[in-house]
Amino acid sequence: MKKIFQTSIAILALTFIFSACSTPQNTNSGATSSANVSRGKFVGTWTLTNVTYDGLVPGAVQNVFDQASPDAFVGSTWKFTNSGNGIYTLTNGTSQTIFWSVFNGATGTQFQFKKLYEGDKAKNVQEGYRLDIGVIDNATMTLRSPVAIGNSNGYIIYSFTKAQ
Repeated sequence: MKKIFQTSIAILALTFIFSACSTPQNTNSGATSSANVSRGKFVGTWTLTNVTYDGLVPGAVQNVFDQASPDAFVGSTWKFTNSGNGIYTLTNGTSQTIFWSVFNGATGTQFQFKKLYEGDKAKNVQEGYRLDIGVIDNATMTLRSPVAIGNSNGYIIYSFTKAQ
């Protein structure tokens, strides 16, 4: 009996030592960095809650997405379906149909969308917008739009919360 007890303690001690030396596991509670974003993370309705600037003076950019000032997008709702169809609606009621996707390129993973007008097919629209993905989880999303300033970039940062 004493031999079984000693053997059990030795095995338990070895197990503890091996587990203490193992590689830590990822426990980020569903948060996704821009390196491994799946399309499904975007699906649903999002509200743009805040616009901030990194390396830019507020008000320096007068128009984004060829539509309005960045601050005019605060409070807008963005709906994304799994098929890539979407729509955003500004607080003044202006709506825009879009086709969206996730782009994996040499510079990282980006959220991209094209504006669609009546009669347009997404495959025929060549112009669109790409935003760097900051962080996205089940409740929040941050997208960064680069703005060229001389030889470097400043960023307009869009913060979203998930409504549905």
